[in-house]
Amino acid sequence: MESFPVQILASDHPFYRGECVSLSVPTQDGMYGILAHHSNLIAAIVPGILQYRIGEQAPQEAAVSNGLLKVEDGEVLILVDTIERPEEIDINRARRDADAAKEALLQKRSIQEYHTAQANLSRALNRLQLGGRWKP
Repeated sequence: MESFPVQILASDHPFYRGECVSLSVPTQDGMYGILAHHSNLIAAIVPGILQYRIGEQAPQEAAVSNGLLKVEDGEVLILVDTIERPEEIDINRARRDADAAKEALLQKRSIQEYHTAQANLSRALNRLQLGGRWKP
């Protein structure tokens, strides 16, 4: 398969820069697949599991939070708040985060705080899903 250049950047660090042969990104409309020569596109990324394949290697996965996907002139740029490989996920911390977010959703607070709690819960559940699959 033909490769294409990809940059995956978190808010605090670069995650991956290099060639990729396929990419699956969680968007508001579902998983979006990208291959070489994809048409130009801008899409919102939602919390979920991003899959990318480098050369002949097996697909790799990472938990992503909200962000932006841009495909322009055959190059892909992904900007996300956070991204973690399965081995980087602390399952116990993710469980605590999920419990705290569930509790925050039950509180009578502002709409902004409610949406923040929803986003935190989504991220924690996403991390639990991916982290639970990884076996050292």
